[in-house]
Amino acid sequence: MTPQNIPKWQLLADELREKITNGTYAPGAILPRQIDLAAERGWSDNTVRRAYSALQAEGLVTPTPRLGTVVNQAPQLTGKDRAKAVRATGRIYPEGEYARIVSAELVPAPESVASVLGIDAGAPAIKRVRITYGPDDAPRSASTSWYDGSFAEAAPDLLVPERIRAGSWRYLEQQAGITASKGRDVITARLATEDDAELLSVQLPAAIKESTTVLRTTDGSVVEYGVSIAASGRASSYDYDLPS
Repeated sequence: MTPQNIPKWQLLADELREKITNGTYAPGAILPRQIDLAAERGWSDNTVRRAYSALQAEGLVTPTPRLGTVVNQAPQLTGKDRAKAVRATGRIYPEGEYARIVSAELVPAPESVASVLGIDAGAPAIKRVRITYGPDDAPRSASTSWYDGSFAEAAPDLLVPERIRAGSWRYLEQQAGITASKGRDVITARLATEDDAELLSVQLPAAIKESTTVLRTTDGSVVEYGVSIAASGRASSYDYDLPS
C-alpha cells in the first residue's frame, strides 16, 4: 500500500507512534488535544479519534479525565524485540532508555535453570542481572540472563558487570562461534517477590509481568536463557502480518 492509499488515521497513528518510540513524547507526556489536531490538519474529528484509539489499543497511551491522552511507560521489549534490534542495529534499548549491569558472576545453576541450559543442577552457570531505566531514571524492567558456564573462557566479558554494547548473547555468538537461529518467549503475570520489588522499586503487594526467552542454535543448543520482569503499565506490543 502506497502512502497515498494509506488512511489518514493510520498515517497519524504511525506518526505519533514514532514520536512515542523515539522519546519525543516521553512517558507521562500529554498528546495534543484531538479537537486541536483535527483543526490543525483540516481532518475530521473521527479521523483523529480513530488514530488515538489505535494507540490506546496498542497500550501506548491512556485517556485520562481532566488531563487528556497520556503516554504510557515505554513498552517492555520481548526477547524477539531485543534479538531483532541487535541483528538490525547493534542496539538493544530504544532511545531514552539505558541499562545497568548490577551483577555478573559464575554461580551453581539452580535446577530450573540447569534444565533449560541442558547442564547438571549445581554445575557452573553465568548469571548476569541488569536493570533498565527510562528517561526519568526510574526502573522500567529487570532481567537475568543465564549462560552455560563452559562459555566463561571463550567469552570472559560475560563475567564483567558492565554493559556489552552489542548485547550479551551477540557477544557470545562472536566469541564462541555459535549462532542463535530461533527463540521462544513465554509471558505470564504473577505477584512480585521481595527481591522483585527491590529491583523494580515497587511497593508490595504488586503484580508484575514475567517474560522468559530461550535462544537456541539450529541444533537446539541454548545460547541464552533470559528472565525479565516489569511492573504494571509496561505493555508488550506485537506487529504481525495476516494471510490474505
